[in-house]
Amino acid sequence: MKVQARSILLVEDNHQDELLILRTLKKVNLGNHIEVVRDGQQALDYLFRQGDFAGRGAALPVVVLLDINLPRISGLDVLARIRAGAETRLLPVVMLTSSDEDQDRLRSYESGANSFVRKPVDFADFAETVARLGIYWSATNLPPEH
Repeated sequence: MKVQARSILLVEDNHQDELLILRTLKKVNLGNHIEVVRDGQQALDYLFRQGDFAGRGAALPVVVLLDINLPRISGLDVLARIRAGAETRLLPVVMLTSSDEDQDRLRSYESGANSFVRKPVDFADFAETVARLGIYWSATNLPPEH
């Protein structure tokens, strides 16, 4: 049986949201290593071990927390590439976004997102949402065997 990677990939271009997410995940003591990339191209490079991440180990993260509105390549396009990859097609992906658009939610699910979570505006609600996501996806969910 293959041991699952215990890392989380956070794809977030908003520095304040990134800091809050990192602080919250650390506070709930998940013990996961959090990798952070700030645009869609970096996310793809990380997942497919290209460019700056060519030397990265082969282990995939336990979950990808993916924003929709990203520089260079959108989160929805990143999701499509994840689902098209043989190694990554079953990788859990949570769309974590400030988008209020029903169309974004629908397109996320149609593209294979495992979950769609709106970032709450309130600081405390945002922290609580991130804590629940971290606990569920890294400690509760049983991912598929790769």
